[in-house]
Amino acid sequence: MTTILRLPAEPGQLTLPALLLRNAEDHGDLPALSWRADGDDSGWTTLTWREVRRKTAVLAAGFAALGVERGEQVLMMMGNRPEHWLSDLALTHLGAVPVTVYSTAAPGQIAHIARHSRARFAIVEGARERERWEPLLADGTVPLEKLVVVDAAEAGPHHTYGSLHATGARLYRPDAFEKAWRESRAEDPLTVVYTSGTTGNPKAVPIDHRSVVVNAVALDRVVELPDHAVHVCYLPFAHIAERMLGIYLPVFRASHVHLCPDPSAVAATVRALRPAQFFGVPRVWEKLAASVRAALATLPEEQRAAIDAAAATAHEHVAHRERGEQPPAELEAAYQQARTTVLEPFLARAGFDRLVWAASASAPMPLDVVRFWAGFGIVIMDAWGLTETVGVFTCNSPTGFRLGSVGRPLEGLELSAAGDGEILVRGGTVFTGYLRADGTVERVLDSDGWFATGDIGRIDEDGYLWLTDRKKEMIVTSTGKNVSPALVENTLKEHPLIGQALVHGDGRSYLVALLVLDTETAPAWAAARGIDSDLSALVDHPAIREEVARSVEAANTRLNRTEQVKRYRLLSGEWGPETGELTPSLKLRRRVICDMYGEAIEALYGDE
Repeated sequence: MTTILRLPAEPGQLTLPALLLRNAEDHGDLPALSWRADGDDSGWTTLTWREVRRKTAVLAAGFAALGVERGEQVLMMMGNRPEHWLSDLALTHLGAVPVTVYSTAAPGQIAHIARHSRARFAIVEGARERERWEPLLADGTVPLEKLVVVDAAEAGPHHTYGSLHATGARLYRPDAFEKAWRESRAEDPLTVVYTSGTTGNPKAVPIDHRSVVVNAVALDRVVELPDHAVHVCYLPFAHIAERMLGIYLPVFRASHVHLCPDPSAVAATVRALRPAQFFGVPRVWEKLAASVRAALATLPEEQRAAIDAAAATAHEHVAHRERGEQPPAELEAAYQQARTTVLEPFLARAGFDRLVWAASASAPMPLDVVRFWAGFGIVIMDAWGLTETVGVFTCNSPTGFRLGSVGRPLEGLELSAAGDGEILVRGGTVFTGYLRADGTVERVLDSDGWFATGDIGRIDEDGYLWLTDRKKEMIVTSTGKNVSPALVENTLKEHPLIGQALVHGDGRSYLVALLVLDTETAPAWAAARGIDSDLSALVDHPAIREEVARSVEAANTRLNRTEQVKRYRLLSGEWGPETGELTPSLKLRRRVICDMYGEAIEALYGDE
């Protein structure tokens, strides 16, 4: 647990502005927020906690002059940049409700959120975003009145962030600022998160100060971190994970946020910072593992053998800890020796040599990836939660974990399983319902206070939750058999050549799959065998195709008959958020992929 915290009041009575004041008073000279200017690799610009609060106060005055009022939603579409982070805090201090919209949102989704939120103001990054929002200013069904554009050169006729800041600096009055935030109460809305809307219009989840602070306190009790730990902030703020990890928890813990606006630069950022904590959704951990595997393949045989031996020791050490046992003294000594002399020097290449807390959430983590990192002494503490539960609901921890599970409920929270395996949750941080356009709340809890999550899983005798899949994504074959696509996909991805997989078979007599070559491992695998081809050509290379065929056959042996993949198509182009196949949190958009590859999928059922 973080040891430097002074809570200004009971957790259930605290607001985020009260915690920011605490940081400015108790930790004012410590770094709070760092970023790099576009195209500038010379170093980081950093604000201390005292400077963050001063910037927040100035911006709050600027937003007040713009006309922002208490209780109203203000929309934002920006990347992970300081203007986004600081504007979020400034609006909160006014009692307004900052709402981030995914930069990948379709025009119809943007219009829906603007209409539903009744927002009069939106803050956008540059020309690309401005052009998508401008038509809404002329739409009579949308209340939007003004745009604020961060990049001044691309603002056109609209307000700029710079002018808003200048106005705030001129009009700032300390007494007005302090009065405004002190009027906020713990039960007031802190933000509204609009779900990603992969199956329809996004739903609005209201989140209050109390739920965030109570969740932070409960999470802090099971997370062991150094004081003021660094956080690499790269997921979109429209997602509850980064809202908690990148804004709310750093304010609660007085930790140090490093903004990384380009997800492709995460690995390089980690190498530079060597953080003590790192959160990655499963796809990020998969890609990092592929990169490490590719690096291992280039090492001399003697060095690879030493790492393999060290990994075996690490696996044995983790196994004792997983069983709740103290590793024997001889094993402990062997592990510390292996870690110091073999594992840490290699992990330093990835920036993970000082890592003490590794975490994941958002989707089922492939067990082979978890075991791969355990071989380096890194236990990924998988967690689970929803926007509707204010982020983390269950979590593994150093004092109790099961590899492959998503842990046990945080303090004060309850789990249950319905007859069909759907997981039900109850507790103080579970929301009461979705926000309607008129400001009322659509209650969704049952009479006993349980919320049906839509996730399928089981709860073992020790209280650990094991997830299977999303209820709406379960495949039901033409013979009436239920199949978890995530289970089959993760089994297929155990071979390092396969970076991504999608399984299809709803209403069909057998399963087929789309497989994507791993962009890191496949070229390295080919080069080690004297194959000189680019990634697109590797798809058709006989050696690659033979190895993939063997890997699918091996995966099928670990699956039951209904789960086995009969046919597949091998692809070379990696799926991502920008091309539409993944959500911003890097989960598969199954419907989008099936539409994009509809003909290929049908061809795999040619003789059905």
